[in-house]
Amino acid sequence: MNFTPKENPLILGIESSCDETAAAVIRGRELLSDEIASSAATQAKFGGVVPEIASRAHAEAVDEVVARALKNAGVKKEELDAVAVTYGAGLLGALLVGLSFAKGFAYGLGIPLIGVDHIRGHLAAAYLEDVSLEPPFITLLASGGHTAVLYTERADRFRVLGGTLDDAAGEAFDKVARVLSLPYPGGPHVEALAREGKAVVPMPKMLKGHGGYDFSYSGLKTAVINYVHTKEQRGETWSRADVAASFQSAALDILVQKTVEGARETCASVVTAGGGVIANGYLREKLTAACAEAGLKLVLPSKKHCTDNAAMIASEGLVQYRLGNFSPLTLNAEASIPLVRQH
Repeated sequence: MNFTPKENPLILGIESSCDETAAAVIRGRELLSDEIASSAATQAKFGGVVPEIASRAHAEAVDEVVARALKNAGVKKEELDAVAVTYGAGLLGALLVGLSFAKGFAYGLGIPLIGVDHIRGHLAAAYLEDVSLEPPFITLLASGGHTAVLYTERADRFRVLGGTLDDAAGEAFDKVARVLSLPYPGGPHVEALAREGKAVVPMPKMLKGHGGYDFSYSGLKTAVINYVHTKEQRGETWSRADVAASFQSAALDILVQKTVEGARETCASVVTAGGGVIANGYLREKLTAACAEAGLKLVLPSKKHCTDNAAMIASEGLVQYRLGNFSPLTLNAEASIPLVRQH
């Protein structure tokens, strides 16, 4: 493959790790198109994502979504310089659909394939919001699978200051939503209900250890379950909205607190965020206020780039492109990827 790197390459991003079939095109850090086809409405009928249904939906949608992304970007496939695709973490069958398509696409065009770690994609979403953003910076990662405070020292290196020891924030929101008889996906519904209530229900402390960055969502989730069950068994009245507000406050306030503390400890002047939970309005307001008070610059991705999307995958693809990290066509999908790989 004859390859001459470009300063602002044209990159196609493809994402299919869960129930969103997405494609996006960027030129450098300029986002040209951003397309999504979701099977979430179908999944909601089952109260969660059914892997087989998600995989079938990806197979049916991926070609059309990619074609739409290219058309709306105003580019031809022959103009592309690389294809970036999520290879993990996520549902294995769903990942294989996007990865297989990307391999064939890249091979047919004779351009590099860039396998992207989904979590690094969430971290790279901030680059789309601020084209001048460069490390070092602190990132609050909060999604359905991971919750952590990270320090990015340079483009190819970040370290985990701490995070959840059990459930992720997004996972906890979904479980609490079920307890409160709210539809899937739980996060937006818990947030909406919380706006009607007050944080008056006692919740356990989230922080584990002494002044560190590790916390637990398992105990918080259990506290909500026990509170609701106790009230119901005793026939006592209780407010679903107050429970939602109390849970949301306990779950998210600690994330804001630890993110700001992480910035102070590392002397970082910039804070970013990524992951589906970052779309939560309460969290965005609290994080914005806390960073302003601490004199920190906050780069907050738009809500659509917090949830699963291909723009963030293309953005991380650009990072890896500039580092010269390309993937072989033998690249396989991985259902689970550690936040930091051990070498």
